[in-house]
Amino acid sequence: MVLFATLLLLGAGCFVALQNPPVAIAQALSEADKTRLRAEYDQLQKEIAEWQKVLDDTKAKKNTIQGDVTALNAQIKKAEAEIKQRNSTINTLAGEINEKVKHISALEERLEDGRASLAKLIREKHEVESTPLAILMLSSATLSEFMSTADSIDIINRDLQNHFDELRGVKEETEKEKDELSQKKNKEADAKYEVEVKKAEVKKNEVEKQQLLAITKKDEANYSQVLAERQKRAEAIRSALFELRDAQGISFATALQYASEAEKATGVRAAFIMGILRQESNLGANVGTCVITDLDSGATKHITSGKVFPNGIHPTRDLPTLQTVVKELGRDPMQTRVSCPQSVGYGGAMGPSQFIPSTWKVYQTRIAAAVGVGLADPWNAKHSITATALYLKDLGAGKQTYSAEREAAGRYYAGSGWATRGLGYAGSVLAHAEKYQTDINFLKDN
Repeated sequence: MVLFATLLLLGAGCFVALQNPPVAIAQALSEADKTRLRAEYDQLQKEIAEWQKVLDDTKAKKNTIQGDVTALNAQIKKAEAEIKQRNSTINTLAGEINEKVKHISALEERLEDGRASLAKLIREKHEVESTPLAILMLSSATLSEFMSTADSIDIINRDLQNHFDELRGVKEETEKEKDELSQKKNKEADAKYEVEVKKAEVKKNEVEKQQLLAITKKDEANYSQVLAERQKRAEAIRSALFELRDAQGISFATALQYASEAEKATGVRAAFIMGILRQESNLGANVGTCVITDLDSGATKHITSGKVFPNGIHPTRDLPTLQTVVKELGRDPMQTRVSCPQSVGYGGAMGPSQFIPSTWKVYQTRIAAAVGVGLADPWNAKHSITATALYLKDLGAGKQTYSAEREAAGRYYAGSGWATRGLGYAGSVLAHAEKYQTDINFLKDN
């Protein structure tokens, strides 16, 4: 009966339906189509390399109208070639996704057929096994017929084992195909996102080029105003405050330095790290508006309204760790600001990265080793930025793709429920990150 119960469980669980099957957006690609797309892709690679050479050659001519117009034109042409290349990639992926969907559908049909066949064999086995041996013997006209019935039971058992092995193999193949499909869908999403970014880049560069062309040759002297505006913007970016309550304010340049160091160590994009911090605490401007009122229950109160939150800090998961962290840092746990709880759950998040104490405890040793100190401090800007980078690396953001960063940001906020509760947060983080990336690129060029 143990085998019977096991087979019942297999029969019930071997059919794994494809959730939210993607709509096929293209027919499966023929070999001729694939060859054509590969050739087109290779040609675009050459064009991109050519325009990159133009960009490199014009760097020596920078800070002249003609030099800037040439550079902008090369950037536009390069971006347009990259858009075509990404569209070629999208078309290829669309065909591959369609093939995967069809293959998965065929595998699932095999699973369903196998499940029906398995159920039939289980019923036959149950029917035979539920018949007492004495009745089988009496109902058999001869010993030979009885032995034939016993052989049938062995055959059914062998068939059941064979079906079990086959279905397990099909199920594993189906899961593998689904995983590959998910990866291809992510690549398609990344390519589409890059197309939109490049389109925005082309539009911006085209506007800037037209503005430069509007300056006539006799007004060459007026170009100094363009340079002055650039320098003014660069200085404004560098001097933008990265304000930290309960800590010394630091400049945008210093914050960028910390994030860039973290990028080198973890592979997580500096602009993305800063996007998380912008979303979590407005780059450290708000590290919490609650303080603990009860060290036993974890109740907190708002520092201005005085509102008390009985569920301020999780009493067993986070409160003991929080007290240990602040006392080791020489802080007063009754005066240290932490986050207030939202509409559901608990508060108690610490510092610019808004780590809850239990998560900080997991990373504390790694953070300290990364920044070269004996004790990591969640309210220290450099430690906080490093903590964010390490966590995001573990969440897969080191790939630096749109889909990887979107998932990492969603998980940073909502954990395993990111696909349903974290996408809004992720979208906001990515928007902040793109703005920071624009500023970072501007500083590199000026």
